[in-house]
Amino acid sequence: MTRRPRIPASEDFTAPSHSPLVAARLGLWLGVAFGLCFVTGLLSHYIQHPPGWFTWPSRPVNLYRITQGVHVLSGVAAVPLLLAKLWSVYPRLFVRPPLRHPIRLSAHALERVSVLVLVCAAFFELVTGLFNVAQSYPWGFFFPAAHYAVAWLLVGGVLLHIAVKLPIARAALSTPPRRDDRDSSGRRAFLRSAAGVAGVAVLATAGVTVPWLRRVSPLAWRSAAGPQGIPINRTAAAARIAVPPDWQLEIVWPGGRDVFSRAELAALPQRTANLPIACVEGWSASADWTGVPVADLLRLVGAPTDRAVRVSSLETDGLYATSTLPATHVGDPLTLLALRINGEELSPDHGYPCRLIAPSRPGVLQTKWLARLEVLR
Repeated sequence: MTRRPRIPASEDFTAPSHSPLVAARLGLWLGVAFGLCFVTGLLSHYIQHPPGWFTWPSRPVNLYRITQGVHVLSGVAAVPLLLAKLWSVYPRLFVRPPLRHPIRLSAHALERVSVLVLVCAAFFELVTGLFNVAQSYPWGFFFPAAHYAVAWLLVGGVLLHIAVKLPIARAALSTPPRRDDRDSSGRRAFLRSAAGVAGVAVLATAGVTVPWLRRVSPLAWRSAAGPQGIPINRTAAAARIAVPPDWQLEIVWPGGRDVFSRAELAALPQRTANLPIACVEGWSASADWTGVPVADLLRLVGAPTDRAVRVSSLETDGLYATSTLPATHVGDPLTLLALRINGEELSPDHGYPCRLIAPSRPGVLQTKWLARLEVLR
């Protein structure tokens, strides 16, 4: 008589990598990675879509470069940590539900549903984030909005999971190892491997935002120099830019209007500043930008310098054809209407005839091919 194969139970998985201590330590590391990724991602979202209460400083000039680099690199580190965490706890899938105890059965079902939501949200964030840094979007939804919404779902799942598992994790982390514990070396080896893989993943990609690591980051994207020494995301041809021969920059403010040709802008006192282009995909690069400070130009025409300014491009159909420059950045002397980069006249791909460059600001908001500045009320 043929016996039916026995369904495994959680007790059948005895490898050291499946111990509560391993799961607790990996959960702690993963929580740090997710926390850094969430907080810095929230900052990036609010910088691009600021609510009324939010302000973002213009100094230090590398602040956004740092926060967005941390956002992307903590997400990279979370990938191997999440896989290791799932490996350590997957035997829990074979825990038999307490069918004879309705209350415990409901709690068991709720826990399983919350874990499912947590895992799905985590994979959605990490996978779509990796596609975003590669600038590949094989889906029909708007990435920033979806990424932001699911991030809140993920954080809710993490907090619920911590609330449920905290007693188990605390007990595992606080229990001193026994002298006769033969599995301790196996646990340490698994944890070292998980931490090592996460470290290698970060080192292999950190060159996108840490210049002195670029030579040892073989998987860094957009680290190679682009036109005039700086990479670009969108070319003039892709944006369908046609600069009219009589191009002028229009400046509008409550009660006034003025225009400047490029020659007139070039004749004004110029300032050179070393500022980074820091993109939401995590890559960044610095250059010497030369141009007219926005505040100086507004003062010259008699416009207010303590208000936000709407910046408009010659590009008409892009998602970031316009941006709003906060008053903090308007008044910063390093916020420039750049005409030159690294000593050369701007190329079309870098925003000729004129572009915005401001400290501590996402690259998508450093509007190129400027056409108009409007001082808001």
